[in-house]
Amino acid sequence: MQKGIKAGILIVALAVPALIFLFLRGFGENHYKLPKLIPVIDSTTGYIKMKKNPNPKWDEPEMDTVFHTIPDWTLTNEEGKPFTNKQLAGKIYVADFFFTRCTSICPKMSTQLTRVQDTFGQDKDVEFASFTVDPSHDTPEMLREYAKQYDAIPGKWHFLTGTRQQLYPLAVKGYYIPVADASEYDKAVKTPDETFIHSEKLILVDKEGYIRGFYDGTDKKDVDRLMLEIKVLQKIYETEK
Repeated sequence: MQKGIKAGILIVALAVPALIFLFLRGFGENHYKLPKLIPVIDSTTGYIKMKKNPNPKWDEPEMDTVFHTIPDWTLTNEEGKPFTNKQLAGKIYVADFFFTRCTSICPKMSTQLTRVQDTFGQDKDVEFASFTVDPSHDTPEMLREYAKQYDAIPGKWHFLTGTRQQLYPLAVKGYYIPVADASEYDKAVKTPDETFIHSEKLILVDKEGYIRGFYDGTDKKDVDRLMLEIKVLQKIYETEK
């Protein structure tokens, strides 16, 4: 009788780890999370907008939060050709706002973006979009020269210009990045670095146009986090196929 009990305990002891492994393999792997950011607020009620989830899974709510998506835009790229957000549809991309005359944070941001580009150079689903905040100076020719300085891959890293009336609202209302031209309210400013105020943030945008993250483009560790979260986003898309 004792031998039978001991044998039973041994079988259970051996079986439990195997069952745990099978459970984790079946339900734990490929479970990646990277939330969407910027919920949409209903201007009439002040509450977050909600929509019905058409096919909720067992662990999902019946109602979904409505999140902000990047609005449509048409600008001019470094080749002097029209470029729209629709050309980034179906791509994971990293956006930033900069200007070519910047001598403070922009070179650091662009250097870090070069590092990200090197990591994802072979990934066709990852691209980059850099928007100037100094459009009167940053012509397509200037953007091309700047792109060469940072070994930007043509067709993968896009440098974009337009009018200030296009770019500034897009930064603030589209990508949730603050920008300003200080010369409008302070006539004492003289240098470009004093004139053009913009954020050091890099913005991760998914294939549907949702913002998935903000990262300090001057901080190597935070850019490392960006690269990790791009990989997480890629895994999310892989598991949804």
